[in-house]
Formats: sequence, C-alpha cells, structure tokens
Amino acid sequence: MGIRGLMSFVEDHSNEFFTDLKLRDTKIVIDGYALFHRLSFNSNLELRYGGDYDSFADIVQNFFESLFACNICPYVVLDGGCDISDKKLTTLKDRAREKIQMAHSLSVGGSGYVCPLLIREVFIQVLIKLQVCFVQCFSEADRDIMTLANHWNCPVLSSDSDFCIFDLKTGFCPLNSFQWRNINTIKGTQNYIPAKCFSLDAFCHHFSNMNKALLPLFAVLCGNDHINLPIMETFLSKARLPLGATSSKGRRHHRILGLLNWLSHFANPTEALDNVLKYLPKKDREHVKELLCCSMEEYQQSRVKLQDFFQCGTYVCPDALNLGLPEWVLVALAKGQLSPFISDALVLRRTILHTQVENMQQPNAHRISQPIRQIIYGLLLNASPHLDKTSRNALPPQPLAFSEMERINKNIKTSIIDAVELAKDHSDLSKLTELSLRRRQMLLLETLKVKQTILEPIPASLKLPVAVSCYWLQHTETKTKLHHLQSLLLAMLVGPLTAIINSPGKEELQEDGAKMLYAEFQRVKVQTRLGTRLDLDTAHIFCQWQSCLQMGMYLNQLLSTPLPEPDLTRLYSGSLVHGLCQQLLASTSVESLLSMCPEAKQLYEHLFNATRSYAPTEIFLPKGKSNSKKKRQKKQNTSCSKNRGRTTAHTKCWYKGNNRFGLLMVENLEEHSEASDLE
Repeated sequence: MGIRGLMSFVEDHSNEFFTDLKLRDTKIVIDGYALFHRLSFNSNLELRYGGDYDSFADIVQNFFESLFACNICPYVVLDGGCDISDKKLTTLKDRAREKIQMAHSLSVGGSGYVCPLLIREVFIQVLIKLQVCFVQCFSEADRDIMTLANHWNCPVLSSDSDFCIFDLKTGFCPLNSFQWRNINTIKGTQNYIPAKCFSLDAFCHHFSNMNKALLPLFAVLCGNDHINLPIMETFLSKARLPLGATSSKGRRHHRILGLLNWLSHFANPTEALDNVLKYLPKKDREHVKELLCCSMEEYQQSRVKLQDFFQCGTYVCPDALNLGLPEWVLVALAKGQLSPFISDALVLRRTILHTQVENMQQPNAHRISQPIRQIIYGLLLNASPHLDKTSRNALPPQPLAFSEMERINKNIKTSIIDAVELAKDHSDLSKLTELSLRRRQMLLLETLKVKQTILEPIPASLKLPVAVSCYWLQHTETKTKLHHLQSLLLAMLVGPLTAIINSPGKEELQEDGAKMLYAEFQRVKVQTRLGTRLDLDTAHIFCQWQSCLQMGMYLNQLLSTPLPEPDLTRLYSGSLVHGLCQQLLASTSVESLLSMCPEAKQLYEHLFNATRSYAPTEIFLPKGKSNSKKKRQKKQNTSCSKNRGRTTAHTKCWYKGNNRFGLLMVENLEEHSEASDLE
C-alpha cells in the first residue's frame, strides 16, 4: 500500500523519525484492511488450505482484548469499493498478478502471502461479536481515517506508508512495532502497549526543515497507488537529485532520498511543481500538471465526517450521494452488511474475483459460482440513472453487461458477463427490501437450486452453508468425491460442538463426548499442519465451495438475509477439512469418528441427508461402477452442452440433469448397501 519503499526507508531511520509510546487510555483509529492482513500474515497461520478461520478469529479477539486491557478504545475503518474514478485500476491489476504468483507458489509448497477468501467477512463478524465500533467507507478509507484521527486528536494504527505523508496531529503508529502481545505495566496497576509513533515534524526537520505541504508532491513524484506516470522518469533522469548519505537499500531508497533532498530546496508545492514541469516536453506539461495536482488532493482532509457515524449512526459521503443510490444500500454498505463487491458492481459494473490457493492449470475456482453472480448483477441493474455514465466508461454499451477480473492460468483477464433479467418486482433495487421474507427466500433458494423442505431439519445457522453445498454438488466441474462432502459436513459440526461444551445446562456425559470429538478435530488440524502435502485437486474443490459460499452470502446479504448469516469463525477450517479428507481416504469412517458424541452424529445425519439428494449418484457407488456411470454421465453432459449458448442456458441444462439423477439416487442407495448414510 502507499509509496513503495517509503515504509522501510523511515524504519531504517527509526531513531530519528520515531518516538517511543506507552499506549493506554486513548482512542485509536485503526486501518482495518492493514490490520486483518497483518494478523493473517504474521501469526503463523496456515495459508495453503483455504483459511483456518477459527484460529484467525481467536487471534483477532486476542488483539482487541489487549487493547481493552490497556483502556484503548478502538475505532476500525475499512476500505469500501474501488474509487469511482478508477484511477487505481493499474495498481489493482498489478496486485492481482502478484497474488496469482504467490498463490501458485503456496500451491506447490513454496512461500507466499495470500489472504483466504472469506477473511474480511470473518474479521467483521469478530468485530460485531466483540462490539468493536467499525465503519466501511464507500471507497478508499485513508483520507477518512486521517480526518477522524485529527478530529479526535488520537493516533492512527496502520502499515500504509501514505500515513507518513498525512499531517496527523497525534501521529501514526506502524503495525510492525505495535507490541500488542507484550503488554507492560506502570507501577503495577496501569497496563500499556509499547509502540512507536512516526513524527512528521522530525521527518521534515531531517530534510532541512522542509515544508510539510511538499510531501504530497513527493508522494506522487515517487509513484503511489493512484499515479505512476512513465513520463516522470524523464524528470527523474534529467533532474540531478542530491542523494546526501548513501543508502543500503538500493535504487528505490536512493530515489526517495534524492527526491526529498531536492524538494527541500523549495518553499512551497507551487514553486516545486513549476520546477518539475521544466524538465518535461512543453506539449506534456499541462496534462501532467493536472494529473499531479489531482493526485495531490488525495492527501487533503476528507469531507466525510466519520465521527457522526460513530456518535449518531449517520454516514454521509458526498460522492455516494451524488450517485443517487438507494438509502438502504448506503446504510448497509457503511455498516458492513453489504460487501465492497456489491458497490464495485453497482458503481463500476466491474468486480474482482480474488485468486485462492488453487490448481492454476484448471479454470479459476470462481467459475462455478458465476450463475449466482449473474443473479446479483440482475438485482443491481436498475439501481440509479446517475450510474449510467459512470459504468458505461468501463464497459461497452451492453445493457446487461458486467465485467469480471479473473484468473486465467497464471495471468488475469477481464471477462464480460451478462446479468440475468429478473421479474419486474425484483428489478427495482430501491424497493428490494419491501419484498416479503418468503419472496426473498424463494429467490435465494431458486438461485441455489434448492428446495426449502430440504432445509427444514437443519439448524438456522447452517441453512445457508447447506444450501450452498447443495448448489456446489450439482456442478460436476467440482469433481467432488464422497470424502470431500463428508469432510465439509464434519467441519460444520465445530460450531455446535463449541456451543455444547460452553452450555451450562448440558449433562456431563454429553459435554464429555463433545469435548472428546472437539479434541480429535484439533488433533487432526495440528497433524495436517505438520507437513501434509497439499492435494491440489482437493484444494481446488474446496476453493470452489468457498467461492459458492462467498457469493451465496453476498446474495443473501443483498436480499436482507432471508436465511441467517452463518458464523464463519466456526464453519470452515482448511487444515481440519484437508486433514479429515486424508483420514477418510485412509481408514477412518465417519461413523467411528462420531460414535463418541451422539448429538454430533445426529446433526451430521441431518446435514448429510439434506445434501445427498443433490449429489451426483456416482460419488456413492463403489469405484468400478462409479467409472462406468461417469462415462454415461459424460455422454449426457456432452449432448447437453452442445446447445448451451450462454452460461445461463448451460446452468439450466445442468440443473435438469442433476434433478433426474437425484430421483434415481434413492434407488441406487438401496441397491448398494456399501453406501450408508455415514460412510
């Protein structure tokens, strides 16, 4: 984030630019995006298996409990969707490519940092559970964070080097040196967290008392997320930048040092900018000046007053209001009840499908959930007439078209996807919340191709994950096997087991069984982390499931949650699911595993019975018969797909095929006693 190389540059001069803090008894404004990335990547979490969300949730909880212990009151500010100007598109594409390379490295046993797909949603759920105040901005949050921190005269916690440029009254604490795991005590009673605070005054003093107002120009000349003009290389190559002391970090630090020394000779940004333009061809000067000035504005005060949201629940963003979006949408976005994915689709008609640790030789894992996204896009089609000009800048003039930035092999590609045209009463976004619960639930379940009666025995908190699993099973591109389904369903028992263990009213025998099963699951997780090699095909299948769950949740949120939102913190643990797969393939049976906890066994049976009628029959058959069944299935798929045309037609074709197989499944299960409900 921010200006590449600047954070390591200032940390190299830690003694000069930072002061030591004993942080306690204060408000603090936290960059939520920076925090959940830092906690995900610096807590020894397993990243290969698609996310140990339970472990991540525990770490987030520990972090905030450390703050509470020191009487630090946190206010978390999250980024929203992409900027309406789309000026960061090049940066976003570069990061998407980097993420693909890191995901590939992780998938083949190398190193890398890729956030699990649902990490943001898990983070928000923990904030809600702990009653931590948070807001989701309409677009990028940096300016709003700076403005709020200055209003409250409190520090900012982040890892974004842009906060070295902002003029913050109380300073910026980098996450690198925020020792929240190391609480100290003053006089035996007052707890504090050791931290370092960046001093903008000390920074400017180091460079000949340079004017603070010059720093935004420094940021855009250096190249930040918003601007990276190739023509600036002309200036940098022609201007003789004074290096001062030599730097050990190579070219990037040399450039930072040279620019700061050069700018320190000017009294104000206008004088400095005029001198920059002198080095450029005359024909380019006006255009470059306009771009630089526009980018420098990103470091000025924001018009958004987040204090009004935290104190009164009122979020007013002029940019969002100008778009004429429905009031309920703006409120839901600010409260984190709708994802930035939704605002990107609304404002830009473009979405980004984040790469997971998946099989790079297969089509990206998000392909399976495309029909769900087409329904989401259909609901967003007629949001506001003010959006037409905005979105048409990014897309060809197609009334139903949305674009998706997705992985193709090890690169990115933008694909054009058509929204599904919905019935008239579903096509007015402003009135979507007025639809009855029954109508909204019907649209959700029809999209997932699941009958409501199937979900009746399922606990409320697991209805959506089970419905999503039924959708996932109906798509043969997942290549799902029985042990994949079993592992997922077993992992869904962790939440109910935790509830049994923590419930005071349970009998000792029930509690002991739940504790034994929970301990076994933890043992499987640890064993998996100790060096189990990643099975790429299995990883890809579970990535597809996570994509279905993500899009199912986004659709459910857009429909004002006709099904309860699941507790993601105890729903999926990648290490557990992959470890259970290995055990079930080896020797363990589901029945023997669940024998120690009858309540868990009964719940598992409900989950299994709900999902099995949507699974292809061959996953329940012995291997020999399964192969012959696959050949017949492939033949049917080929004839079906020859006439599919668009993606939506292909989906309908698949649904009809699987519906018929579902009816045959009961007969097959009766014929083959080997395929019991549990094994």
